[in-house]
Amino acid sequence: MYSEWSSRLPGAVVWASTPSDTGSGRVLPDGCMDLLWHDGRLLVAGPDTRAYVTGGERSGWAGVRFFPGTAPTFLDVPAREVLNRRVELADLWPAARVRQLTSRVNAAADPASGLEEVALGLAADAGAPDPLLGEVVSALAAGRTVAATADHLELGARRCLGAFGYGPKTLGRVLRLQRALRLARRGVPYAETAACAGYADQAHLARDVRDLTGLSLGELLGGR
Repeated sequence: MYSEWSSRLPGAVVWASTPSDTGSGRVLPDGCMDLLWHDGRLLVAGPDTRAYVTGGERSGWAGVRFFPGTAPTFLDVPAREVLNRRVELADLWPAARVRQLTSRVNAAADPASGLEEVALGLAADAGAPDPLLGEVVSALAAGRTVAATADHLELGARRCLGAFGYGPKTLGRVLRLQRALRLARRGVPYAETAACAGYADQAHLARDVRDLTGLSLGELLGGR
């Protein structure tokens, strides 16, 4: 069973997942990075360029999903270094600091609330992320073209790699996927979803969904 709720950290989401079986699942690309808890350990989930397939786990997970582009500031880890990876926090930070944070999470009433407290503390220590990154995400998520966004905000590829793990073109593609999924899940017909989300046509939507997720749109939506 999976549940999520808004965090007290602006833009972030707290979530918890308890597997009901050992079957596989998919974490779809969304432009985000997560701080994870699993079996008493802390990990970092980097941004994905393709669906991350899960499965075989019998114990629960918890996480804080940071707003796109903010986690590198809070975690002091460039996004490109953890692209398409799940990495032990102890491999990124000094062991003593990780032990201290892990103990705090493990001692909390539940791992999700413990992670949120840790995330709030990290954000307070790090200060606010560059507001330009939020503008980039908002523009692309609203359907503005990558070229227009990059030109208007003077977003360089190197800066984008550090904040998001990939360049503005891939970020725009990932955010367009999420926009299409939101529409389709509300029951918007696929052709209309494609047009509203910014695809050339329904065939373009179908190709992009399968390329990024490994499944058709119908399979992702449970056969609708």
